[in-house]
Amino acid sequence: MVPSHVNALQMKHAGLDAKIREELNRPAPNDVTIQSLKKQKLRIKEELAQA
Repeated sequence: MVPSHVNALQMKHAGLDAKIREELNRPAPNDVTIQSLKKQKLRIKEELAQA
């Protein structure tokens, strides 16, 4: 995999992690949003593992 693509995936992964933390810190976190973000994060992690 091209290093720039790996870097982009890593940045997306970190961004999703930040969004998950932000949502969890809200007074009333949205479970559906958290679940969706975690699925996106997992897909990116799997793609990185194939690199």
